[in-house]
Amino acid sequence: MNTGQFQSFPNLNLPALYFLALTLTCGSLLAAESTREFYNVRAFGAAGDGKKLDSPAVNAAIEACTKAGGGTVYLPAGTYLCGSIHLKSFINLYLDAGAKILGAPQEMNAYDAAEPFEGKAYQDGGHTYFHNSLIWGQDLTNVAITGQGMIDGGGLTRRDKDVGKGPVGQGDKAIALKRCRHVLFRDITIFHGGHFAILVTGCDDMTVDNVTMDTNRDGIDIDCCKNVVVSNCRINSPADDGLCPKSTYALGRLVPTENLTIVNCQVSGFEEGTLLDGTMKRTRSGTGRIKFGTESNGGFRNCTVANCTFRNCRGLALEEVDGGILENITVNNITMTEVVQYPIYVTLGRRNRGPEGTEVGKVRNILLSNIIATGVDAASGIQITGLPGYDVEGVRLENIRMSFKGGGTQEQAARVFPELDKGYPEPSKLGLTPAYGLFARHVRDFELANIRFAFEKEDLRPPM
Repeated sequence: MNTGQFQSFPNLNLPALYFLALTLTCGSLLAAESTREFYNVRAFGAAGDGKKLDSPAVNAAIEACTKAGGGTVYLPAGTYLCGSIHLKSFINLYLDAGAKILGAPQEMNAYDAAEPFEGKAYQDGGHTYFHNSLIWGQDLTNVAITGQGMIDGGGLTRRDKDVGKGPVGQGDKAIALKRCRHVLFRDITIFHGGHFAILVTGCDDMTVDNVTMDTNRDGIDIDCCKNVVVSNCRINSPADDGLCPKSTYALGRLVPTENLTIVNCQVSGFEEGTLLDGTMKRTRSGTGRIKFGTESNGGFRNCTVANCTFRNCRGLALEEVDGGILENITVNNITMTEVVQYPIYVTLGRRNRGPEGTEVGKVRNILLSNIIATGVDAASGIQITGLPGYDVEGVRLENIRMSFKGGGTQEQAARVFPELDKGYPEPSKLGLTPAYGLFARHVRDFELANIRFAFEKEDLRPPM
């Protein structure tokens, strides 16, 4: 319709007309096997019966779409048994409602072998290899996975391949992207995602929106990435971290994770699968949580966490132990209930896993505000610790209300609390804190405002 035609209808509702045209277009595309911009995997031989291996057909559809200049690779309702799927630039992998990508059993040998890693690896195997994944891409631009369908890890292993050894072709990640730009994940559900439901490393300009993850290890790890928004996501991970920014040495150089916004998200540690079925079965040691670290070679800067909830899991952790700089971090409007082990943990350590000469990092400019936590474990309250000679600098806590389970003794109050030093940064490894509400050591420029602590059962340790 040209401009003149628009002018001949002065009362025309243009947004409504656009929506109608888009609806008609989408309807015709759904009816077709494939068009130039729209590639239905069924037209390339996918059965969608959960029995035939469909990853060759999905990859063929992606290749055809790429050769035509890009577009949407469409998976209609059905169960698509798959090994490794190879993403390409300018591709939107669209899973319609009722569509499921199901990870093949390991014995089918359908996953790509882990690629070689040059040089010495200073990071875990899960962060070293990417090709041994259900869906992966490397050095791509404009790539998306969207739709109301599901990715079920199925036969993925939760154990990562050891660096330099281990089985070949063992798929251990649902989605892995490395050095990609302009990335979008939206509306999908990931169940049983292996070691990582989503692992993104060295990516720039990424949006993760309205994604649900109910998995047995990490939900999403955002490693060495910049300009990232994670919004409106629900992540349940009872045995590992839920939403975990990291900064490993996987790219062979120091790369910080920066300009990261996490907003309107929920993390939890219920039994795997019970977020999706709605039963929310509790575990005694649900991990869940939002955690910055442990791997932290490049560090973190200019990051915001806001309007998030924690349920039946550990609390917020900001960990800098591998020589990077953690700075300019704001955390605001957080609610926690049934908190496992600790509500807030900020620490500087000297694990220094990295090249020779890696020095102690820095933690500075942290603002934690408007936080409510109930049912907090007696093991630790808020814990903020530097190292002798290496202070955490510039921390402000304001408008915080916490209710602890209590039960601490005078003997625990007299306990000499150990230094983290080179140890793994997890409060449980250091034992109960000698204060039930706040324990801070080696901290400079530390401000407190409007802090209220209470306990359900009398606690004989001091509040701070």
